[in-house]
Amino acid sequence: MKYLLFFVLFSKACILSATAIEQADFFVSSNGSDDWSGALADPNEEKTDGPFATLERARDAVRDLKEMKSTGIVVLIRGGIYPLGETVVFGLEDSGTENIPITYAAYPEEKPVFSSGKGIEGWEKATGDLPGLPQVASGKVWVANVSESFRTLYDSAGRLPRARSEGFIPLEGGGRNRVHFPEGKIKPWANVEDAEVFVRPHHAWIVNILPMASVDEKKQMVYTSIDSTYAINPLHFLKTTESCWVENVLDELDEPGEWVLNTKQGKLYLWPRDDSEPSGILAPRLEELFRVEGKIDKQGPEDVPVRNLHFRGLTFKHGDRYLLAKDDAGLQHDWDMHDKGNALLRLRGAEGCVIEDCHFLQSGSGAIRVDLHGMKNTISGNVIEHMGGAGILLCGYGPGTKDVNGENLVSNNHIHHVGEIYSHSPGIMVWQSGKNRVANNLIHHTPYTAIIISGCMTDFFAKGDTRELGRTLRRHEMVTIPKKPTLELVRPYLHSHDNLIESNEIHHAMEMLGDGNGIYIRGAGPGNVIRRNYIHHMVAPMIMQAAIRTDGGQMDTLITENIIYKCTSQGILIKLNTRCENNIVADIIAPPRGYYLSLREGPMTGGAIKRNILYSSVKDTTFIDEMEAGKGRVSEDSRGREIARAVDADTDFNIYYSTLDPELGNKLLEDHRKGGADKNSQSVDPLFVDPENGDFSLQPDSPALKMGFVPIDVSKIGLLKEE
Repeated sequence: MKYLLFFVLFSKACILSATAIEQADFFVSSNGSDDWSGALADPNEEKTDGPFATLERARDAVRDLKEMKSTGIVVLIRGGIYPLGETVVFGLEDSGTENIPITYAAYPEEKPVFSSGKGIEGWEKATGDLPGLPQVASGKVWVANVSESFRTLYDSAGRLPRARSEGFIPLEGGGRNRVHFPEGKIKPWANVEDAEVFVRPHHAWIVNILPMASVDEKKQMVYTSIDSTYAINPLHFLKTTESCWVENVLDELDEPGEWVLNTKQGKLYLWPRDDSEPSGILAPRLEELFRVEGKIDKQGPEDVPVRNLHFRGLTFKHGDRYLLAKDDAGLQHDWDMHDKGNALLRLRGAEGCVIEDCHFLQSGSGAIRVDLHGMKNTISGNVIEHMGGAGILLCGYGPGTKDVNGENLVSNNHIHHVGEIYSHSPGIMVWQSGKNRVANNLIHHTPYTAIIISGCMTDFFAKGDTRELGRTLRRHEMVTIPKKPTLELVRPYLHSHDNLIESNEIHHAMEMLGDGNGIYIRGAGPGNVIRRNYIHHMVAPMIMQAAIRTDGGQMDTLITENIIYKCTSQGILIKLNTRCENNIVADIIAPPRGYYLSLREGPMTGGAIKRNILYSSVKDTTFIDEMEAGKGRVSEDSRGREIARAVDADTDFNIYYSTLDPELGNKLLEDHRKGGADKNSQSVDPLFVDPENGDFSLQPDSPALKMGFVPIDVSKIGLLKEE
């Protein structure tokens, strides 16, 4: 029976492949010619005709064909490498329609790869003394002449690490454009403009990469040509953490695989990974490989998007790392930049477009962006790995009345090892974009937050032309903003509303930075739902906040049917009128906090904490933390905000259970019942099937079921297998 099933599936695949080939209109091959017709070559005939050589030629042929065809148009791309020296741009003339889509897809069972990498040739062993080169690298470095400038470099194994110094703690007295460094850490190199200083300024949630402008060795001060997000001083929360380092200087080329580019000399220095003569070394020429570009009226009320373009089964790699520019406009804490060409495949003014079953890897910036006007697009089934920036970004217009980014589907994507250069880059970010569904994605091994939903915090509406959010505001579309704006006044301009974040699996996020989360929402509009996600094994080395977190001022959010297991610091952090219902939080890793449910910023009028199971089999357990509210019931925190209290929300039908100390739950219930909360809650074993091995399904006689808890089907969370 097994062999019969295999034969049926294999036969079906062959039929589908044959049908796809027969229905294709044009073909592209790395062995083709743009002088040919784009037909599929007959291997038995002399090569006088056949596929095109470039996607641009196929795109132009489609423009002519679509005037004569009433069905969908398909271009199949044969396996091979397609080097790009310029971004492939699809404009309005390349649109399909809902009934006549235009598809660019991989030839069945083949892998076409689009790369902006250009081979570096002419390597010679470096001879003589190289100023500053460490003794350990002597005789092992190769050099090649280059005329281009680039920020990343690749070999057959992937991205090569650039020469990097040891980390150091900056001294006090730094600013946004200067670093006060310890003696001997930075020198006035002859090509100082090639060097970059990487900084984590003030807070633990951002990494800035700043080109050096000059060095004052006597004052121990390096000045940068671009400002950092915050003043560069020891980290606010982690003062003993090394938060600065220098890259791209010969003094630090001390390990195999490292490289240095000296643009003044036109020299590239490389210590190969295997100590052999370099081969297959690629320098990127582009940050964007493909761009779908509609007619964008950036200041005006209406755009004309490209419609119904589909990309399937394509591979994208070897894009360069983007640079900060003086006129950039940052998203939230400069976690990305607004309307910036820093992704391998970018939709900038698009509707009904599809990016499906593609592979994005080994690149210096992001994978996919949907910028400005982006409606009803589908990003599904893609693999995104080893990126310098973000995985997927939905980035609408800044706060104002123009709300044309939404109703997109981001589903079933496998995203891992992103943010390898810009460490704050998330797996998925939704910014000023609403009514999207982000579902069944698997995100893991990220240095910072896995999923971010955000817009603009209220206080930024009254600030000036700052890079951090200020420049994104469309002030010409808004009423006069007072010095102390209210949420009610700015809410009509917050477009990250009514998003559904569901059935995603997240693990091993927050591997480097601090003050981050599995799923984070702040500065977004109302109606966002975070449900049925499985967030586990968030074993952060620093202070992370929570598996799921609503941050300052965020209101009207529902967190429901999520499973949180073995996460550092806190399970769920809620504020104001957040509704937290029907979640399982188990075995929070205690240091440094160990809160299962943390309440911050009140009052919680209109909020809910209902039918949750907070379960602990570990030593240090705090089920609910209310800042200092449980110790004397202070009414305000240090910023003058009213303390959030569980008794002020609709709090009931919860289970609080510690296998090591069942009395912990009873003590909490006694305290809550004095305030009129948790009247029907219990401190009782919820009877999970196998909690020691992470199985939190409920036994038939579970008391949680009797209290109305809705079972959570883990089999429908994370990547869905094709049936």
